[in-house]
Amino acid sequence: MHQLNWQKSSFSSDQANCVEIASAGELVYIRESDDPTHIVTTTRTKLHAWIRGAKAGEFDHFTF
Repeated sequence: MHQLNWQKSSFSSDQANCVEIASAGELVYIRESDDPTHIVTTTRTKLHAWIRGAKAGEFDHFTF
């Protein structure tokens, strides 16, 4: 995992509230910069589907 090219979100703040993403082939890795030991792994296809759903409001009922 240390060899991946991690990129921070443009919405990251100076208080370590950062989401980072990296990819290798079809796999995509997502982690929080303040706790990089926990990594979510998915595929590009599944991530794109999730992003489309989020943009369409499919997950709005989860927000507080």
